[in-house]
Amino acid sequence: MKKTNVLIITLAIFMTTFMSAIEGTIVSTAMPTIVSDLNGLEIMNWVVSIFLFMTAVSTPLYGKLSDSIGRKPVFLFGIALFVVGSALCGQAHNMIELILFRVIQGLGSGAVQPVAMTIIADLYSLDKRAKMLGLNSGFWGVASVIAPLLGGFIVQKLSWHWVFYINVPIGLIAFLLVVIFLHESKETKKTRLDIQGTFWLVALLLALMFTLQELSSLSPIFITLLAALIIVSAIAFFKAEKRATDPIMPLSILKDREFQAVNMITLLISGVVIGFEFYIPTWMQGINGTSATIAGFAVTPSSVMWVVGSFVIGGLLKHWGVRKSFFGMLTLLLIADILLLVVPIYTPFWVFCFIAVINGLAFGSIITAAQVRSQVLVEPQNVGVATSFNTLMRYLGQTMLVSIYGITFNTVVANQIAKRPELTQNMMNKIVSAAKAKELAPNLVPQLRQVLFSGLKGVYIVSLIAIILSFIFNCIYKRK
Repeated sequence: MKKTNVLIITLAIFMTTFMSAIEGTIVSTAMPTIVSDLNGLEIMNWVVSIFLFMTAVSTPLYGKLSDSIGRKPVFLFGIALFVVGSALCGQAHNMIELILFRVIQGLGSGAVQPVAMTIIADLYSLDKRAKMLGLNSGFWGVASVIAPLLGGFIVQKLSWHWVFYINVPIGLIAFLLVVIFLHESKETKKTRLDIQGTFWLVALLLALMFTLQELSSLSPIFITLLAALIIVSAIAFFKAEKRATDPIMPLSILKDREFQAVNMITLLISGVVIGFEFYIPTWMQGINGTSATIAGFAVTPSSVMWVVGSFVIGGLLKHWGVRKSFFGMLTLLLIADILLLVVPIYTPFWVFCFIAVINGLAFGSIITAAQVRSQVLVEPQNVGVATSFNTLMRYLGQTMLVSIYGITFNTVVANQIAKRPELTQNMMNKIVSAAKAKELAPNLVPQLRQVLFSGLKGVYIVSLIAIILSFIFNCIYKRK
């Protein structure tokens, strides 16, 4: 049998990672133009939400399939689906069409990301795996820097359609490289698809993700119904997995306390990542008065240091072990978050860059170590499932914490405005944009910034709680 060309397949994986990573940010950059063209302001959040939903929901299924029928066919299917979905999104004539085509794109993304990391686990020995997973994660950082600039250029010079079309050539090249240069054993174990388990898992994840995403806007009755659906789906899912001969999510992997702890840390720290990268640009524009472009660069050091952290963690795991390595990096996150809580309202730009350096080093180390450890703790035949589960925890963490951040931020801001009758919510909408803030009365700007400052402090108190919980999870498991 022909040997896999490790270098070329690694390049193809990096291309698909970049393609998936750039999609979120570049679409957000182009969204105002898309909305004005397709007239769908009231449902625009679904363009992003549905993509995340479908990616998260389909991830466990693809992980199981990659363990059963092989990595290559599942990876190729995911790339093809992502490319087709991208091409269709570029052809959308209204917001409903765009949202439906994003479903296809998200289903492709659900295969591309976890299977790519599983292939890296197959290609590289344990001592090199952390570095390669870290380098792969680094492409997320590169994408976060490039995407806003590229999105702005495409919208101004071409049209918003090319925000989606750009994925087509990248995806096709990666597809061909995988077809030609990835070779794996034809031996695949016979498997019966766990229909019942799949159905209840999808129902559980859809209900959970929808509840988290829309928590602040749903009525109490609707939240109660969704909570009931989550409980019923969870019970039915676990019963189905106990009966299944070849379960989609083997319950045995969830019995390991270290596996549970590592993935709970992934969930919490992924949420902390979103809290930092989403709200710091708001801080920069609303309080420091910087432009949108400069505000985005306040988190750029985090993306750069993410790559460094991914490389550093390999040596730390070897010398310190898992628990001590996590403890060290969580301590760095704790220091960075405390700094965000104690800095005064007018803090220089470079301070946030320094905090971004600390955060990026810790983020890259923790997320990469959790991926590697999740793969090591399971049997070889369950590596795909374990990788997919870890990826799912990242999505759940982002969705969960974004919702909690939003509720906290909005509650604090509303309470602060209630104490100041001269301020309105419309004024708050303007203060968060450096350009729009010029329309406000100069005497009200300091008060508005103080309200925004209080809201942002509330966000980082939530992050502090998430980091403390991560410390607790890091202490609960017993080493074998």
